[in-house]
Amino acid sequence: MPGLAVAAMPEVFVSDAKISKAVSRAVTRGQLRKLGSRLYTRNLDEEPARLVLRNWYYLVTAYYPDALITDRTALENRPAPDGSVCLISDKKRDTVLPGLIFRPRKGQPPLESDRPFIGGARLASPARAYLENMRSSRARDGRVARTLSRQEIEDRLDTLIRNQGEEALNQLRDEARRIAPQLGLEKGFEELNELIGALLGTREAETEGAAGKALAAGRPFDPERIRLFETLFAALRDTVPLGRPVPERTAPASAALSFFEAYFSNFIEGTEFSVEEAEEIVFRGMIPRERPDDAHDILGTYRIVSDTADMNLLPDKFDEFVALLRRRHATFMAGRPAANPGAFKTKANRAGQTVFVAPELVAGTLEKGFEFLQALGEPFHRAVFMMFIVSEVHPFADGNGRAARIMMNAELVAGGQERLIIPTAYRADYLGALKAISHNAHTRPLIRMLDRAQAYTHAIDWRDLEHARLMLEQTGAFAEGEDVMLHLPEEAGAA
Repeated sequence: MPGLAVAAMPEVFVSDAKISKAVSRAVTRGQLRKLGSRLYTRNLDEEPARLVLRNWYYLVTAYYPDALITDRTALENRPAPDGSVCLISDKKRDTVLPGLIFRPRKGQPPLESDRPFIGGARLASPARAYLENMRSSRARDGRVARTLSRQEIEDRLDTLIRNQGEEALNQLRDEARRIAPQLGLEKGFEELNELIGALLGTREAETEGAAGKALAAGRPFDPERIRLFETLFAALRDTVPLGRPVPERTAPASAALSFFEAYFSNFIEGTEFSVEEAEEIVFRGMIPRERPDDAHDILGTYRIVSDTADMNLLPDKFDEFVALLRRRHATFMAGRPAANPGAFKTKANRAGQTVFVAPELVAGTLEKGFEFLQALGEPFHRAVFMMFIVSEVHPFADGNGRAARIMMNAELVAGGQERLIIPTAYRADYLGALKAISHNAHTRPLIRMLDRAQAYTHAIDWRDLEHARLMLEQTGAFAEGEDVMLHLPEEAGAA
């Protein structure tokens, strides 16, 4: 085997009688490295387990030419955490490789619906995979069970409903019904049929997973969002907030703070007025003829955040939470009847790459988030968590950001702590922090930037509109762009 032939070989490959001598010579020359039984690589540096896992699908048929990938592997589409790859083959013996173990068993050969897979193996169809995973199995010799648990199957079916709708689940059931007799898995089909019926609400059957129970009970939730709620909840519990009690303020000072809270909250969402125009709208009732809807957005937001009694209302029960959230939304969105003020969305919504919770999962996901919220005591913790619940679920067709920030500040006001505003200069940080937790479950950026926003708000002297505006200008609050700097005032004054 000349050097060029070595370079042309796959990254990881299995030797056979035709090339075994050439491979041995290449190993001696340091051109190849042995990884396991007849297994070699031309990658001389990388960890063997990583190499094998990256190429597992090409190796299946090298050891099991008749392989049909099945059981848990056919649903997970990757090796199990312990490296198990489950398959059907006439060969009986396991093959152990670095980071990987092929686990064959006897079984029905591929059906017409079982698809060709990478490397020449066959992959059990989704219907077959679910049927075969309905058979219970136990973990042995330190290896994972060949089949998924009932809860894992429920969670996968729940995800299928959320992503593709009920029709996809019905199609899966129809295909499973058709092939079950060919596989001798009629009993498995009956169990699968009962489970699908329970998830769709057409049959009574026991569900084990939390998502499955919620779906069967008529209030399904988004389990991926619940995991984010769990992550943020744990991070907040590990954070000690700096108490920033509200100082005594005159009526003009309170009005100034509420005005700029409403002004910046709308500016973030693209409702852009000059400060002078916004003052005319809020304090003089001047509704610009060419932009009446935008004007009502700012005016409606101000009406809520300046209402001390309203901002001191905190819900004790989930139904109260929903009613309060919807009422506040209806108030500031009153100028946009097409957005269905106060009504939860009926169509999916997204922002960039973030797809928010599906309409049918809104109530259930909010309820789970509210359960976490009730376990938090510190006003700042509750405020951050409340804002994220509403922002991440995005329950309305429009106005979700403003609703989230109103609900956030109500937690602070009711707790006697300084509310926080998100100046234009913080917009990129704020949206970037939300993206960091939504996409990557990174919680620290959100907690850190909201803490800084509260510190900034607390440091401004809000004595009246003109004085507050001057301090906001001096500290860079109105600057736009991703590289702007917002500075805390040198001296924190209170009205």
